[in-house]
Amino acid sequence: MAARVEACTPCHGNQGQGTNDVYFPRLSGKPSGYLFNQLLAFKNGRRKYPPMNYLLEFLTDPYLQEMADYFAEQHPPLPPPAPSDVSEAVLRHGQTLVTRGDPVRQIPACGSCHGPALTGMEPGIPGLLGLRPNYISAQLGAWRYGTRTAKAPDCMQQVASRLTEADVTAVAAWLAARPAPVSIAPAPKGTYVLPFACGSEPD
Repeated sequence: MAARVEACTPCHGNQGQGTNDVYFPRLSGKPSGYLFNQLLAFKNGRRKYPPMNYLLEFLTDPYLQEMADYFAEQHPPLPPPAPSDVSEAVLRHGQTLVTRGDPVRQIPACGSCHGPALTGMEPGIPGLLGLRPNYISAQLGAWRYGTRTAKAPDCMQQVASRLTEADVTAVAAWLAARPAPVSIAPAPKGTYVLPFACGSEPD
C-alpha cells in the first residue's frame, strides 16, 4: 500500500504527514473511519474537489478502506506550530471557542467533540492539530455554506453555521498555533460523550 499511495504524496506528503501547502491536510494518524468517510465523500461527489473526485471515482470501497487503514497507522511527528499574524485578542477569542464554546449561541467547545487534547476519537472524529490556519478556515467556511456536508445529523454544519467570519479566523489561528501533545493518537471510542448526535460517530 505504501507504494500504491505514492500518488498522494505530492499533495499530502510522505506517509500523509502533510506538506508546506496550506490547503492540503495531514492524513496520517487520523481515525481510519474518518478517513474512509472522506474518501467515500470525494468518490460520491459529496465533497467536491475535481482532482480527488477523479482519482477516487473508480476505486472500490474495500480498496478505499485499505487506504484509510494505511494512513491511520502512520504516525510521523506533527509539524511545528504555524506562526500567527493575528492579535492576542483574536487568539484569546479562538481559545475560548475551542475550549469553552459559546453557550449563548449554542456553539459547543471544539474540544467537546474533538477531545480535550484535540486529537479526535475513534472511529470517526479527526484531530485538529498539525493543520494550517488557511485549511481550517477553508473547511469551516465550506461547512458554513454547505459546500462540505456529512452524514445526517450533520453536526459540523450545525456548529459552523453559528460561527461568524471573525470566529473562524480566531479558531483557525489558535488551533494552528498549538504545540503537539505528548500523544497525538485519537482517543479510543467511548472515551467521552459527544454533546449531541453526530452522523460521523454512530452509536
